[in-house]
Amino acid sequence: MSGINYKHLHYFWVVAKSGGIGRASERLHLTPQTISGQISQFEDVLGYKLFNRVGRRLELNDAGRVVLGYADEIFTLGEELQEVLRFRPGGWPLQFRVGVADAVPKAIAYLLLEPAMELPESLRIVCREGKLTNLLADLAVHRLDIVIADSPMPANIDVRGYNHLLGECGMTFFATDELAKKYQKDFPKSLDGAPFLMPGEDAAVRPRLIRWFEKEKVRPRIVGEFDDGALLQAFGEAGKGIFAAPSAVADQIKKQYGVTEIGRTNAVSEQFYAISVERQLTHPAVVAISSAARESLIR
Repeated sequence: MSGINYKHLHYFWVVAKSGGIGRASERLHLTPQTISGQISQFEDVLGYKLFNRVGRRLELNDAGRVVLGYADEIFTLGEELQEVLRFRPGGWPLQFRVGVADAVPKAIAYLLLEPAMELPESLRIVCREGKLTNLLADLAVHRLDIVIADSPMPANIDVRGYNHLLGECGMTFFATDELAKKYQKDFPKSLDGAPFLMPGEDAAVRPRLIRWFEKEKVRPRIVGEFDDGALLQAFGEAGKGIFAAPSAVADQIKKQYGVTEIGRTNAVSEQFYAISVERQLTHPAVVAISSAARESLIR
């Protein structure tokens, strides 16, 4: 296969996103015949047909969907580049690309990242959220500067990276006023049989909570398990059960969700890491985050 002609790739991308050659011709200001010819040339170069014809419509086949996935990444990055070049008041902003593992509570993510926004130089933060393994893959190819996670980099991930412990803090337990009146007294024994909203299996704090329950000889009644921390807290706000969150953001949790603290413990700690490809942190935003975390989190 000879080198890809990116003009042909762009024509294919516009056709796929527009839903047909007719609409693509309007967007590209080219005749349908020209676009059809360019797509045919592109398919000849690749050695694969990318569309199936269904009546008068074109539908992507398996090969077309694979090519579309790559084209989306290529042209999305191109659009980001144009945006960066277009909006640069006061000179070039410092770019800070950070991935946040979806198991990290949103309030903690903001607490950790907020110091970077206070830097004297102009900063543009690009924040991506997702599964830790996917974010580490982006880190490996330098699409991200760091990844914020609630656990170190897994040993079975083939990525060269370094774990930088930002800090750790204990856990606080919350409930609506109605539930709090019932379970606040004699904490943590009061948790025995209490309705509890458990973090999902990807959350590093989950096994620590379970071990703590066993140590305290309490068996909460698990009424729900949630991968999404915000959804878990929404259920807590609705009074469906007690939930736990890092003590460092207890005030924000109470204010945002209108819940009451029923108890806290430092025996269960949640840790937070900055994972980078650098052994020594050098990016100004990462240095600011690391320094501020020592004060905002209990080490």
